[in-house]
Amino acid sequence: MSLAGRLEDLALSDIFQILSIGKKTGTLILKGSHGKALVVFKDGLVIRAETDDIDRTLGEDILDAGIIKDTFFRLASEVKKKLPEKSIPEILHELGSVSRGSLEKITRKRIEKVVYQLLLWQDGDFQFELDDTAPSGKVDVPDLGWELSKGMSPEYLLVEGARVYDESSQHTYISTKDLAGLKKEEGEAEEDWETQRPKERKDISSLRALTQELRFPNSASEITLLILRFASDIFQRGILFMVGEQEIVGLGQFGLEIEKPDDKIREIILLIQESHFLSKIITEKRPYKGNMGKDSVTEEMISEIGGGWPNEIALFPIIAEGRVVALLYCDNLTTGEKISETEGLEIFIDQAGLALEKSLLQLRLQEMEKKTKL
Repeated sequence: MSLAGRLEDLALSDIFQILSIGKKTGTLILKGSHGKALVVFKDGLVIRAETDDIDRTLGEDILDAGIIKDTFFRLASEVKKKLPEKSIPEILHELGSVSRGSLEKITRKRIEKVVYQLLLWQDGDFQFELDDTAPSGKVDVPDLGWELSKGMSPEYLLVEGARVYDESSQHTYISTKDLAGLKKEEGEAEEDWETQRPKERKDISSLRALTQELRFPNSASEITLLILRFASDIFQRGILFMVGEQEIVGLGQFGLEIEKPDDKIREIILLIQESHFLSKIITEKRPYKGNMGKDSVTEEMISEIGGGWPNEIALFPIIAEGRVVALLYCDNLTTGEKISETEGLEIFIDQAGLALEKSLLQLRLQEMEKKTKL
């Protein structure tokens, strides 16, 4: 498999989807105006990620976390000068200064941070080197970090990374002193400007944040990721299914606490006609919130995703070109919280259906152009 090009033509989210679905093993190298980065995959999961677009290294993160003393960090830095192919975390582990468990935990946070940063890149070259997971010498970053024994889901990293970006981009910082001055200039009473505004509903704030991105999606896979991102703001677990004539097939998920959840979901194939409950949802093309109808198909699905039978679920059909092309399942089984308002998500899903129609139309036009050239 040869995968190379520019981020302007193929977004990082699409690259991650390709490598994840194909369960690829190798190293993704990125070079652009923001700097250099590498992401190492094993069987479609991310096991290492580093970039020089972040000021601090993983070794410095370990030091800041108070896991090691400054003397050990300085010693590891001296050792690295003589053994440049080794990373600071690897040296610290070999010196017995930090346990593997601690390194695994802090590395997962580090990988999240790196991927969040890479999502901001708008330009650059990328190249995936198949079956090559030895990052040393491939790209000049301050430190190569630590390799996870159990990889992280690319879909999770993309969903969470994009959500962090949305939240951080909406925050405007202003000091308490400045706020007080502004309020007094407007002639408001002391007690008035100390009163907090009502908390905005999650589905409405998410709708505001993501609708703009939905207007110009790069691909159908980006649309499905946006749907999962939105749903993860409101629900604790969710699964997106593709709907065919006779079957629904797992596509993506968030929040499932099972082994290799993305792989597990993609293996789920459910027969529509054998479930009166799901058939009715798809035929009526309307969102549903309430008890899950029990039949052999829904029991099979709940058995696959684990956690037991939910008290309350929500199902959202995604409609394109007049038919249901996907189905979003959500619940709050983890904590048992009651499902909150979902009008914002329902509006977003309607818009997602229109975006999918546009994406399908563009694909058909491209296919027609290719046939014309032939």
